[in-house]
Amino acid sequence: MRSAIHRYNSYGDFLRNKFGERVHKIPVNAGFTCPNRDGKITVGGCTYCNIDSFTPENTRARIPIRQQVQESIDYLKTRLKARRYIVYFQPYSNTYAPLSHLQKLYQEALDHPDIVGLSVGTRPDCMDAEKLDYFEELARDYFVTIEYGIESSSDKTLKLINRGHDFACTKQMIMETARRKEVHVCGHAIFGFPNETRERMLQTVADVSDMPIDFIKLHNLHVVRYTELARQYKEKPFPVFSFHEWVDFVSEIVEHLNPEFMIERFYGDAPKHLLIQPKWCEEKSAAEVIYAIQQRLEALDTYQGRYFSQEHKKTIAA
Repeated sequence: MRSAIHRYNSYGDFLRNKFGERVHKIPVNAGFTCPNRDGKITVGGCTYCNIDSFTPENTRARIPIRQQVQESIDYLKTRLKARRYIVYFQPYSNTYAPLSHLQKLYQEALDHPDIVGLSVGTRPDCMDAEKLDYFEELARDYFVTIEYGIESSSDKTLKLINRGHDFACTKQMIMETARRKEVHVCGHAIFGFPNETRERMLQTVADVSDMPIDFIKLHNLHVVRYTELARQYKEKPFPVFSFHEWVDFVSEIVEHLNPEFMIERFYGDAPKHLLIQPKWCEEKSAAEVIYAIQQRLEALDTYQGRYFSQEHKKTIAA
């Protein structure tokens, strides 16, 4: 899937090849919460998380799922002449409910002739065998992806950010999901936590690269308002990636990344009124960021997975 121009595997190109045309993801908000917010595990949520920082205005939980889907389709058809869509259950943990409730929501989302798939964002501790069996059934007729928040492979980091589970939990559930051969797995990783060194971040890349993942989203850490991380940053500012630092580092990540993975995202963004740092995320468009990364990979004459084989052998030997 990698081209001489891109030097990495593009998720967008993967979908085009699979469906014969561009496929658009439609984010929806089903009104879920998380077990580290409601007290089941802990309270307060992850230290960096403000749900409004990644929830589009048109995907509020008070609007029925079917209406959210239809409004997005109407908009994308008019603006981009789009024809095929994947419904993306995005905010919070979208499997954190009894299966019977989930089935109603997912079926409502899929109830449109132009929907070809379902993507569900969740936590590894909010999944179980019964739900995976259901997703496996859905995958017979739809393109189904489970998106797990990995964030870091460091248990120390996961504890510091109040994640509520360890890396072993993540690894086990990704393995369980991957056993359902028709269900795709996407992992989210965040880089730039104030306690992590460059070497520690690259260890996450190595650990994730050794897992049965299909798609990967790479995020630079954001400091957004009304979060514990924002309080910590105000009390004791810590460095965040500048634009050029992120372009350099994410290019390095690509070199160490499993060459089989499809890269879905290279950075994250947040609304201007919530974003504290890094400021470049509100100034740069997605096209500018991706172009800069492509130019950096070109300048280095490098590509996805350049160092993976050697590192993978070390992991197996260990």
